[in-house]
Amino acid sequence: MTQTDADAKPEKERKRRTGPVTFTKQVVGELRKVRWPTRRELVTYTIVVIVFVVIMVGYVSLLDFGFGEAVTWLYGQFGTPGGGAPAA
Repeated sequence: MTQTDADAKPEKERKRRTGPVTFTKQVVGELRKVRWPTRRELVTYTIVVIVFVVIMVGYVSLLDFGFGEAVTWLYGQFGTPGGGAPAA
């Protein structure tokens, strides 16, 4: 299937780079639009994040312990007799 002129993407013009002064003014302008959280909201969000992280650490630790025990049990059941490497 061939591409027609209507389907072709227009050539992109090169954008001029923004100077450092203009860039800084634009950044400050955007930061003025931001709704910053109050101290109470910030403390609440921080506590929520810490509690979530502690729960996830506990969950992953339990999975790690469980899989470790399962692998240890499997090696105990199906490992080589004598516990060493097979003789050459």
